[in-house]
Amino acid sequence: MVEQTFSIDRMEQAVALFGSFDENIKLIEKEFSVSVISRGSEMKLQGDEENVDKAKRALTQLLMLVNRGENINEQNIRYVISLVKEGNDDKLTAMSSDCVCISAKGKPIKAKTLGQKKYIEAIKNNTIVIGVGPAGTGKTYLAVALAVSAFRAKEVNRIILTRPAVEAGEKLGFLPGDLQQKVDPYLRPLYDALFDMLGAESFQRYQERGNIEVAPLAYMRGRTLDDSFIILDEAQNTTPEQMKMFLTRLGFGSKIVVTGDITQIDLPDGKRSGLVEVIKILKNVDDIETCRFSEKDVVRHKLVQDIIRAYDKYEEAKKKR
Repeated sequence: MVEQTFSIDRMEQAVALFGSFDENIKLIEKEFSVSVISRGSEMKLQGDEENVDKAKRALTQLLMLVNRGENINEQNIRYVISLVKEGNDDKLTAMSSDCVCISAKGKPIKAKTLGQKKYIEAIKNNTIVIGVGPAGTGKTYLAVALAVSAFRAKEVNRIILTRPAVEAGEKLGFLPGDLQQKVDPYLRPLYDALFDMLGAESFQRYQERGNIEVAPLAYMRGRTLDDSFIILDEAQNTTPEQMKMFLTRLGFGSKIVVTGDITQIDLPDGKRSGLVEVIKILKNVDDIETCRFSEKDVVRHKLVQDIIRAYDKYEEAKKKR
């Protein structure tokens, strides 16, 4: 049993670090099997030497996030804990605190994981970026944030968001309304992200002017898209032919971001995914980068990570059988 002290300069730092009813500290205690005793501006950490050292490193990184103005919650505590256990907590210091975009409600949009940081840098430094990973890793949300940022900075004249309406199939004919109204439910996640960044009124105004376009992938055929930030979402549900058609729409002064999750392919049996193929085809092409997210980059509820891990284990076991 060893004991180490950890100092906090200001009371507001302690309040943010401890959380409601000390829930943040209790999580640290549980994960590292240590005891944390608070005495004024000092905390005493007691337990096994290695665990106490890891708990202190985790608290140091969390305090750094507090000083940056980050809200401490279960997601980023668990992420810091995972980095400490892997011995990669020093990389968190290098994470950019730069804001990607300010939402309509004044909330700063920042990278929350190292995977997200790499993804943001890749989009800034390449013309085409392919983001592949599980649900909840911020692939689409961050891409929309960067698109809005580029649009506000007048780096592009238009934002174009698209996804394949694969789930529709023959069912489209039974839905009420014209074609746009029929496919709108499939584009709803893209609308939600734009509403969050711009607000409903600004979005409506820009859409009426033609500065923002949200449309199914079929609408892209035959067009050349100049000075645009183009996002293809749910790309795992494109065919190879659709993917080639989409990527060749690229015009001068434009960027393309392709996002998808290759574990959630909804194409009919026997149909190949354009996303799976394009990763192999374009892997050695300059100015194109593929970013892969893992369950560690999930920024939703902890159970989402657990579900993804459980499915991965199940798929691995099935392959072995």
